[in-house]
Order: sequence, then C-alpha cells, then structure tokens
Amino acid sequence: MLAIVCPGQGSQSPGFLESWMEAPGFADHVRGLSEVADTDLVAHGTTSDAETIKDTAVAQPLIVAAGLATLRVLLDGAPLTDSIGVLAGHSVGEITATAAAGTLSETDAMSFVRERGRGMARAAATTPTGMAAVLGGAEEDVLAALESHGLTPANRNGAGQIVAAGTLEQLAALQETPPAKARVIPLQVAGAFHTQHMAPAVEALRTHAASLTTHDPQVTLLSNKDGGPVTAGADALDRLVAQVAGPVRWDTTMTTMLDLGVTGLIELCPAGTLVGLAKRGMRGVASVAVKTPDDLDKARELIREHADGPRSTDTTGTSSTSQGS
Repeated sequence: MLAIVCPGQGSQSPGFLESWMEAPGFADHVRGLSEVADTDLVAHGTTSDAETIKDTAVAQPLIVAAGLATLRVLLDGAPLTDSIGVLAGHSVGEITATAAAGTLSETDAMSFVRERGRGMARAAATTPTGMAAVLGGAEEDVLAALESHGLTPANRNGAGQIVAAGTLEQLAALQETPPAKARVIPLQVAGAFHTQHMAPAVEALRTHAASLTTHDPQVTLLSNKDGGPVTAGADALDRLVAQVAGPVRWDTTMTTMLDLGVTGLIELCPAGTLVGLAKRGMRGVASVAVKTPDDLDKARELIREHADGPRSTDTTGTSSTSQGS
C-alpha cells in the first residue's frame, strides 16, 4: 500500500518552488490558489527571502499550495484513488491531505489555511513564543524536562524527536539544561503552535469552518489528533480546527500507517522532513521525498511498485480493496 504525506510549517525554504515553475500547469495552478489565499504564492515560493516566508500567514498557504500543485503534477491526471491508499499530513500539512482526499475542495482548503495562518500569526504576536526540536534522550526524561520548564510537547514525531513549544524564555532555559543525551534545536517558526498560546485562533477558525462544505474522504485519511483514520468529512474539519491548539501525534500516525500495511511513502514538496522521520520510525518502508521535478520519476516508480489498485474507506476506517491528513 502507498501513502502520500504532506509536510508542515518549517519545511519551506527560499526559492523552493523555482524549479517547479516550468512543470506543465504548475504556475497557473499556484496562481489560482494565490487568489484564494490573497497573497502571491508564486513570488513567495520563488523570490521571497527566508524572513518573509517564515511569517505564519505566508508560510501556511504556501506549503498547502505547494503540496496540492506538486500532487497534481505527480499524478498527471490519474485519479488519486487508483494508486493511493493512505493520506496524512503533519500540522498544516493535514489541510493538504484533507483536500487531496476530497474532503475539502482546494478552494475551501485554501480559504481555511488563509484564515488559520492569519489567526495563528495574530495569536503568536501577543507573546514571544517559539518551538524547538528535542532530539534523542529517553522519552520520559524529555517529557519531564519539558514539564519542569512549563513547555508543551507540541509535536510527538517518533524516531526520537519531540518538539517543545512555549515562550522564548522557557525554550532558552531548556537549551541551557537539555535532557540527558538529548540535543535542543530551535525551529524556524514564528510561534508556539499546537499549544494553549494558539487558543485565540481557534474560535475564529471555527466560525470560518462553519461556512465550508465537507465530503467523506475518498481514501483513508489519518488525523494528527491520534493518528487514527477519519471517516466523516465533518469530523475531519472539526479536527483541523482543534488541531491549531492541540498536539500533533505523528508518532502514532506512523504506527497506523504500518498497521494498515503501508509499504511505500511519498512526501510532497517541500519534502524531506517526514521522509527523514519515516526512515527511522518506519524501517523497511520505501520512500521518496519529492523536492524538485527531478524526483518525479522515482516517485512514479514507487507508485507503480507499491500501489495495489483502487481503495475505499469502510465504516471502521480501515482500507479495503475497491476504497481520506
């Protein structure tokens, strides 16, 4: 079985979409998504500097648009249900996965991420906050250290990585006294996402979500909340709203993919982070990070090798032959 995974904020880098602009239909697709996002995503993906695309209100729609546009090029007109068994996304990438699964239209997904990014940027501006990856160390030691500093384990990514979130003072204290056998690496994000610091963004996003139309996923769609499958469109959207101030459980998402029988994994642009986690947390699963158009041939070969026909999501959320993050 093949999984498509969609990266989250912090995966972007200056000029990461430049090589994609000559791909058939890519630039026009991103321009159309830019109109909904109310920002020039072509410019942000090709010429904007690192500080500009670090801005939450820019980064989030940029990452979702990049994923949707590269997925269309990757599939080259073929129905997603012909080859993909599982979709999942990390943090804002879950919006990409939800749109890819047909649960939200691309227009609704882009309006949702537009409001999400703006709301989270406003929330982040009230108090200087941030995030840091804690690599290594025993999980119980890391969690105890975070608690002692008043930090939240915002992302539990598996493969020996937990992301701490909180005020900049709390993060500095953690960096000065890291858990045993662990390293603390500050992340290039503009706030303490997936914590109580983002609570002001939730209510506004819930109001916007009420205006959107949902459909049940076309393929198995996994949730950041617990890593489990989501079978109803309305539930998927509710989870996207709550996810803003709730932790991301990518560790259990990887476990679910293994339990479902995933043997191949493709990460959409801007790719690399989730494939890196999979190489450590999903050993034996073949993977391709689609960073540039040069990676498309390898990704399509992976599809041919690991896709096993059309799939549907049954009422228990498990995948079965005939078959949405």
